[in-house]
This record gives sequence, C-alpha cells and structure tokens, in this order.
Amino acid sequence: MRYPGAMDKRTSSSQKKRKTEFKFIDLFSGIGGMRLGFEAAGGKCVYSSEWDEYCKKTYEANFGSRPDGDITKVDAKQIPDHDILVGGFPCQPFSIAGVSKKTSLGRKTGFEDETQGTLFFDVCRILKEKNPPAFVLENVKNIKSHDHGNTWRVILGSLEDLNYDVVFKDVIDGQNYVPQHRERVFIIGFRKDLEVKDFTIQVHPVKPKPLLRDIMEPEVDAKYTISEHLWNYLQERKIKQRAKGNGFGYSLAYPDGITHTLSARYHKDGADILIPQDGKCPRRLTPRECARLQGFPDSFIIPVCDGRAYKQFGNSVVVPLVADIAKQVSDELKKAKKRMK
Repeated sequence: MRYPGAMDKRTSSSQKKRKTEFKFIDLFSGIGGMRLGFEAAGGKCVYSSEWDEYCKKTYEANFGSRPDGDITKVDAKQIPDHDILVGGFPCQPFSIAGVSKKTSLGRKTGFEDETQGTLFFDVCRILKEKNPPAFVLENVKNIKSHDHGNTWRVILGSLEDLNYDVVFKDVIDGQNYVPQHRERVFIIGFRKDLEVKDFTIQVHPVKPKPLLRDIMEPEVDAKYTISEHLWNYLQERKIKQRAKGNGFGYSLAYPDGITHTLSARYHKDGADILIPQDGKCPRRLTPRECARLQGFPDSFIIPVCDGRAYKQFGNSVVVPLVADIAKQVSDELKKAKKRMK
C-alpha cells in the first residue's frame, strides 16, 4: 500500500547500486527512523548505537545489522569517520547548580563540566573526537523550556564550543508530511571552517494534505477495540479533569482529520488517539497504522509484540520529514565543500 507521506524502504541490493552521497552515524537509533530518512536522501549508515534490546531486534530485522549497545561505553576513536552525526538523544536532566557556582566564582566551564552525566555528553565527546562536517539532532520541543531554558543554553553553548556553527534550532510539525500533529526540535550544525551561516530548513508539505483515513487499515481485528470498562473510565476521567481546568483525557481521531501526537505511552490505554466506531467502543490504532502514522513503509518488519511496537513507534520520528531535512543538509554540505576547493 502506498499512502501520502509514506517512505519507500530500499532493499540492501538497491542501496549498493545507488551512489553514496554521504556517510552518517545513527546514535540512539531506536528502530531506525532517522536511518530510513537519511538513507532516502542518499546516505550510507556506517555505525549505529542503541541500548534497548527490543529496539535492537526490530532494527536488525529491517537493516540486517545489530546496533552497538550502551553508547557511554563506546570508545569514540573506534567509531568510523562520517560526514553527519545523527541522533535523537534522550533529554536527561542537566546539572545546572554546579555550573552556576563555578560561574559565580569566575571559573570557566566547558561542555564536560555542564553535560557530564547526561547522554548528550556522549554526543559531545564523539563530535570532539571525530569532528564530522555536520550534525543533525532531534528532541521534544519542551527541551527549549526545560529548567527555565538553562538546558537549552547548555546544549547550544556546548555545540558552539566544539567548533560548530549551530545554524538551525527550531520546531517543525510532522503534520506537513503525515496525518499527525507532532512537534519536534531539530538542531543542525556545521563545522565552522565550512562557513555555513544562513542555512535554514524549508518545509515541503505533502499535497494533498495527509489525512488519517490514508493510513487506516480496511479491516481491523476486534482486539483493538477497547473494553466498555476502559471506555467508561476514560470518559469519567476526562469529566473530572475538565472540572479541574485540565485538558487531560482521551482524544478521538476522525478519518478526515489528523491525530494528536503518538507517544510512547500509547500502549497503556490508547487514550491519546482513539478511533470512533459505530455501535461500539472506539479502538486503538494497530501497530501497522502507528508505523504508517510515522511514515514508515509497509515493508517495515514489526517483529515484537503490540505493546512494544506501540512504544517503539511512539518514540520514533516522522521519517519523510527526516528525509527532507537530510536532503537539505546533504545539499548544503556539497555547496560548502565546493567553496573550499
């Protein structure tokens, strides 16, 4: 099935035939959403890392290689040379108190002082060791306001200190590519010697606009219909939350519209995205519909149980959006290299 926003999954044989435009590494790779997008733009993945065993199982089933494990234990010197470092790093708490104290004492602080103990530190140490021409990082939009903006300051300052111009740091909504409202921050930087200053990402919306009906399966097993008990609970909870002035509760998604953000907690009760059904309780999306909602191709293998699949796709990325970004970053790298000749 082809649907708006879907990505074609390229087989390993076709990858070998096409010209490699650039090499990239895939950190915190999850199930390979970023990899699919960067491969679609002509990239070749030369290294990947992921700690979750079930994600590694899905990754290996689709790409034929098993990611390295815990990135904190990986020697950066052993990572292959690459053109673009790619990673959707987890947003762990950053320790700001120690930094504030050092600053008040007039002591200089570097990324090692400010990011030690977070997984972002591992991004920094790999950038420092391998010094690739560019990086593309992805995270939830709330990272910009975390700890009153201090986390954001540390991230951007650390990247600048590592000899990079951070040229793009903004929120992009995935609904331009898939029928899902999904806002994510992308941080893009180029090595300073490349002199890339005015780069920005141009969004190229899919036309016609993708709708939920485009990704819905024609026949769905009854097991995805939620129980009457759960449905009553969700309705009662929403009434109580409204009385408190909160917006929490279930959300119904209709075929002619788009969905709310698919989250990693979707496996718990499906409340974020429920599809109404005539004469019965609403239903969850199927794992395949979740994959489509993120722009994964129907050829993408789902080797894990439904609960784990929901978590994996909820933690992943909008693949066609990533592919669009990857193409633009690759094109900018080509122009920068021509200027240096």
